[in-house]
Amino acid sequence: MIRITLLLVYALSGRFIANAQDKYFTKTGKISFYSVAPLEDIEAHHRSVTAILNNKLGTLQFMLLINGFEFEKALMQEDFNEYYLESDKFPKAEFKGQITNNSAITYYKDGEYAAMVKGMLTIHGETKETEATGKIIIKEGKILLNASLNILLSDYKVTIVKLVKDKISNKVKIAVDASLDPLKN
Repeated sequence: MIRITLLLVYALSGRFIANAQDKYFTKTGKISFYSVAPLEDIEAHHRSVTAILNNKLGTLQFMLLINGFEFEKALMQEDFNEYYLESDKFPKAEFKGQITNNSAITYYKDGEYAAMVKGMLTIHGETKETEATGKIIIKEGKILLNASLNILLSDYKVTIVKLVKDKISNKVKIAVDASLDPLKN
């Protein structure tokens, strides 16, 4: 009888610990951006974004190396890194924020939840407060994050030279897609 009781206590405590996971992580998040301009649309993708979520506190952080963006045209990628985002001088972009409706998300139950995020976005050495809406999908112990937001390059002191202003829009749409696993201690 004592064995069965100990086995039950052990099993229940293990289940509690598994459900108590509060930190999730990935190094393979995806961020893309899209810019529509009169003469040319510009699109780039980054597939090695680091993201950390603490669901207990509702904190969320993303970090990426600027030169990891991939473009369809090599010249666009070169100009992006050299002239616009100056990736040698400002090598990373980062977001640190808070899920403002974190209490409405049930992290231990599979489902899809609307999420509102507010925080500080740093690009090109400039940090600005930003907000985004998205969704958090809980599926079989993983957390999937999807969000989009629009930014103005001028807010981050990214200068578009007059020669190409018809090819590059000041307004850029950013899309986030990340699948996070429990962070192992």
